[in-house]
Amino acid sequence: MLLRVLRDYLTPYKKWLAVVVVLQFVSTLMALLLPSVNADIIDKGVLLNDNGYIVRKGAVMLLVSLVQIACSIGAVYFGARSAMAFGRDLRRDLFHRIGSFSGKEVGGFGAPSLITRNTNDVQQVQMLGLMGCTMAVTIPIMMVGGVIMAMRQDLRLSWLLAVVVPVLFAAVGFVVSRMVPNFRLVQTRIDSVNRVLREQLTGIRVVRAFVREPLETARFGDANDGLTAVSMAAGRWMAMMFPLVMLVVNAASVAVLWFGGHRVADGMMVGPLTAFLSYLMLILMSVMMGTFLLMQIPRSTVCADRIAEVLDTVSSVVPPTAGITEVRSHGELDLENVAFTYPGAESPVLADVSLSARPGQTVAVIGSTGAGKTTLVNLIPRLFDATAGRVLVDGVDVRLLDPHALHSRLGLVPQKAFLFTGTIRSNLLHGKPDATDAELWHALEVAQARDFVETLEDGLESPVVQGGSNFSGGQRQRLAIARALVRKPEIYLFDDSFSALDLATDARLRAALAPETRDATVVIVAQRVSTIRDADLIIVLEDGLVVGRGTHHELLETCATYQEIVASQLSAEEAA
Repeated sequence: MLLRVLRDYLTPYKKWLAVVVVLQFVSTLMALLLPSVNADIIDKGVLLNDNGYIVRKGAVMLLVSLVQIACSIGAVYFGARSAMAFGRDLRRDLFHRIGSFSGKEVGGFGAPSLITRNTNDVQQVQMLGLMGCTMAVTIPIMMVGGVIMAMRQDLRLSWLLAVVVPVLFAAVGFVVSRMVPNFRLVQTRIDSVNRVLREQLTGIRVVRAFVREPLETARFGDANDGLTAVSMAAGRWMAMMFPLVMLVVNAASVAVLWFGGHRVADGMMVGPLTAFLSYLMLILMSVMMGTFLLMQIPRSTVCADRIAEVLDTVSSVVPPTAGITEVRSHGELDLENVAFTYPGAESPVLADVSLSARPGQTVAVIGSTGAGKTTLVNLIPRLFDATAGRVLVDGVDVRLLDPHALHSRLGLVPQKAFLFTGTIRSNLLHGKPDATDAELWHALEVAQARDFVETLEDGLESPVVQGGSNFSGGQRQRLAIARALVRKPEIYLFDDSFSALDLATDARLRAALAPETRDATVVIVAQRVSTIRDADLIIVLEDGLVVGRGTHHELLETCATYQEIVASQLSAEEAA
């Protein structure tokens, strides 16, 4: 998976990578040339006291060094650009893939894990890409070239290379093989920490209201300690790597000086011995660079597997290859024997649900908690696909409609009113990007939100923090309703969107909403009878089944479940 991810996302930047290869190749050749020039200076300049030769060769060394530095800087620059572009593209594709997921896939992965995969995991693979771009060429050239150049200096000392390099590779390979399982656990534990932290921040009011700070502190402590333990285990192996490499390097240096000293006594020149030692250091340096690369590979491999898992996951809600964009009707909604079962569930949430709604009609859905009301509404915009039956919008199965054509007909106000970071204006413009101020204020007025928005110092430009937490629940609901009204859709879907409003505000909003939705189809999911009593058709759900349908007065006479709901909320006089 790691190779596949690197190949797919670095291929567009192969020209930059080619430049990196050329520059690194030249830089490495210059590095290999320097010890030989230095050996000449020692033997033919220093030992013979020829200052002119030292100056001339010194100038050559300076020029070679400048070329090496320039090429190294250029290689790092283009390598970094390639790696950063690689990370940008990978995050973009991950974001688009996650955006295509239905509720099933998002719930399967979990929001904290998806966030980690799009941030931390991409960063780890990107780091490997950067190291690979700058080191992948240098390491083999320096290693092979260093061996050849060292053998040219003195063949009889070359047996040291045949001993040192395999020992170093064996030591590094042993350590790396122990690091992989720990790095896999590290990413899983990061997901756990993110999940606990996200829950605590999101539910901070609940935690404080029930005085659960000690319990939540303990939960976070367990997750944090688990991450620390695994990170420490991986860190111990990483900490062992560098001393182990340095031990081999220093032992090799001592061996070269020891056996090289005997060779000098036998007539070998000092310059070749110095050059041999330099080439050995270059060889071992290349192995050390490879070590750093190998240290990153296990973690990046785990991250690449997790990234590929997201990229390879196909949404259960698949857009049609040639979706229908033009239909003759406008605002017609039909559910034909619809059923839905969540993956792994023993029984369906909805079973054999049918209803029809036409422009100008208001259809309400009511039932106890867990009856399947929200699930039913989520099938219309294809947040989930029905497992049986059909959902038709304007006479066309929603699975055959182009997603844009479908969503442009709908105005959804979800059960949990969610506002995006920005301003009130930017949130309302989600409904209609080109809406005028007059349209925005009109939508706010209908949604009974104009009064409190006008009291804000900045009006439409008033800031909205993440999730809209700087507004009350009722204010968030009214702003979410206004966002849908700005759009002026053909079908309104209100998923328990009036629950946070007091009865008086609810009544005023519904009265103002009636003329706005006169030519549209309205579907309302509600817990409160007063919200839906004037609907043209009320569907009563119980355990996913339709147990009653009709108007408010008809259901009072024919549906026991509806009678129980009414009795629990209204007095006999109000019910009549």
